Amino acid sequence: MKIILTLFVLLMSIATTTQAQTAEEKEVANAVEALRKAMVDSDKATLEKLAANELTYGHSAGKIEDKAAFVDNLTNGNSDFVTIDLTDQTISIAGNVALVRHTLTAKTNDGGKPGNVKLGVLIVWQKQAGSWKMIARQSFKFPQ
Repeated sequence: MKIILTLFVLLMSIATTTQAQTAEEKEVANAVEALRKAMVDSDKATLEKLAANELTYGHSAGKIEDKAAFVDNLTNGNSDFVTIDLTDQTISIAGNVALVRHTLTAKTNDGGKPGNVKLGVLIVWQKQAGSWKMIARQSFKFPQ
């Protein structure tokens, strides 16, 4: 019985350790989720709040946008996300910088043209005045 109890405690501690997030990682995860939702909803106020003034936003085809272009294209229909699902997300924090990687799978309707995308994404967040701001983002297409 002691062996079973010991194994149970060991397995639970391993599961808790691998799943645990720090408070800052949770804040970043919440910022990522707010960004995902704002992109689907074309929520200009939230997009502007989450994006740093210094934002450089890289698309998988090589197009680079600043904050103004990023927000404008998401709110004028040029870049229209119908759905966005994020998987395989990892968050690592070094000081006031957080690196987030995930797979983005989405249904789009860019300029009225339906489509589907699956991209790898790296987002760099920086803590500015107590809030996490997206300062850089780069996506890439997976090899065919």
